[in-house]
Amino acid sequence: MILRVLTAVGLASAPFVFAADSPKQRVEVSHTERMEFPAHGTLRLTNSVGVLTVETWNRPDIEITTVKSTKKELDPADRDKGKQMLDQVRITSEKRGDEFVIATTFPYRRFPPPYPFDKDMSFYPAARDVNFDLEYHIKVPADARIVVNHTIGEVNIDGAPGDIQANLRQGEIMLHLPQDERYDIHAGSTFGHVDNDYAGEQKRRGWVLGHRVTAADPMARHKLDLKVTFGNIVILKTHIPQEPAPLTAASK
Repeated sequence: MILRVLTAVGLASAPFVFAADSPKQRVEVSHTERMEFPAHGTLRLTNSVGVLTVETWNRPDIEITTVKSTKKELDPADRDKGKQMLDQVRITSEKRGDEFVIATTFPYRRFPPPYPFDKDMSFYPAARDVNFDLEYHIKVPADARIVVNHTIGEVNIDGAPGDIQANLRQGEIMLHLPQDERYDIHAGSTFGHVDNDYAGEQKRRGWVLGHRVTAADPMARHKLDLKVTFGNIVILKTHIPQEPAPLTAASK
């Protein structure tokens, strides 16, 4: 089993000599790494937060870029504290059989107390101290299955033709999918809306503001299982322009 901790040296970790009138700026730490990905495997993200972007490419490996930054611009005297805070935000990657797992951990608030039945806190973001910004930019093979457990923020997945499962507490799920693929779709928002380019049955959920789209396609090769508690889901077809037909003698 291979365990890696994604660490980086960014703006905050380099030695600086600041002038007294140095302007405020955000502390930022970024890192990019490319690693082996299991053949026909699954990308699994647990407890991710912030802005997540996953796209496919024609390579067998995975590339992960993470950018951590403070929410506020800081004076030179406070930047060491900002870096110490970002150091507590840890992103690890671990290959487990046919899965590649990226997990995020960061400090908890003392108050309010955690929900007793949610041990890993993955669906109780109010109990977390999310006082930083975090971005993930991930490239995976086109045949990868994607499973995302996200807390607060955005989940953006572009061009992935395979199975996708995404759970989000608060924010938006945005998918750009190949126009010629067929999907068995189950997408629902408890307090929000679902927009879907593919054919499917739409349902409202009684008196609440929720919305659900179901497209049961027995001919579909792939499944979409998408859930948002507070926020929206958008499923868009990526329209690929067709190449013009070659000119024939009759058309000249």
